[in-house]
Amino acid sequence: MTPPPTGSTSRIGRSLPVTVRAAAKINLHLGVGAPREDGFHPLTTVYQAIGLCDDVTATRHGDADSDSGSDSGGGLRVVVGGSDWIDLDAVPTDERNLAHAAAIALGRLHGRELEGRLDIEKAIPVAGGLAGGSADAAAALVALDRAFDLDTSDDDLLRIAAELGSDVPFALIGGTALGTGRGELVESVADVGTWWWVLVPDRAGLSTPEVYRHFDKLFPDAPAQPPEADLLLGALRTGQAVSLARTLHNDLQEAAIDLRPELGGLISRGESEGALRGLVSGSGPTCVFLCESADHARDLAGALIRSGHDNVLVANGAVAGAHLVKDHA
Repeated sequence: MTPPPTGSTSRIGRSLPVTVRAAAKINLHLGVGAPREDGFHPLTTVYQAIGLCDDVTATRHGDADSDSGSDSGGGLRVVVGGSDWIDLDAVPTDERNLAHAAAIALGRLHGRELEGRLDIEKAIPVAGGLAGGSADAAAALVALDRAFDLDTSDDDLLRIAAELGSDVPFALIGGTALGTGRGELVESVADVGTWWWVLVPDRAGLSTPEVYRHFDKLFPDAPAQPPEADLLLGALRTGQAVSLARTLHNDLQEAAIDLRPELGGLISRGESEGALRGLVSGSGPTCVFLCESADHARDLAGALIRSGHDNVLVANGAVAGAHLVKDHA
């Protein structure tokens, strides 16, 4: 991980807003084992960051006050905006928001309260299996670190990220990576391809804990160790979309489709329209379709729109993890 340098810009006692971008993730491989004693499921997963991103802007008090008097008086305010097809009302703005929790954890590390404002501009669906909340947390860590001149080490950022949630460390690193443990132990892997995906989000989210509970119901004898990802890792090294399509895998897909049968119909429709392979993303309900090229992806998106899906996205991968896009100084 190479987050933006945090102590290199002199601010002469005043920190201006800092905007950091973090990407959605898809799971190219998601192997799930039986629950551990702590209740978490052991995972072997291969993450890929794709070009569907949220932006998080951190502003310290003093600078936030100049824009809005409502930000004065201490504490941290979280403001959420974004695409009109996203259910923004479903995004909490208190400590339940992972970006807010990231601010608390980062402040605790440095023995101070981070007072100011976080503006989250969302393009990643809520509860869509794309780790949008985790992306926001990762972006908040990097943005707050720079805005407050904290100079936090990479190791500490990754440790806080792992405490916040299983997907947050990957959102910091980005690219393509192997995740183990409960997904929080992340190692970048060789990936020579440029991959094109069509995504079909669902306006009604799907609860990740509910999907895991349903997985346990469907597979009470799941092995303690999840399936390995060796075949998929080999396909990534070829750079060939057809090879990758053959190895895509998601142990949660059956549970997600059993809860939402229309997802199975969507995958069948996408594959019948020419997708190399369709897959539920993570715990769903977003479905992703691998294509051979950008033109192929645009053609498939058009076909799915014509078939009645009004919200179809095209994105490529792999892209960078949480990174600075604007320092307003």
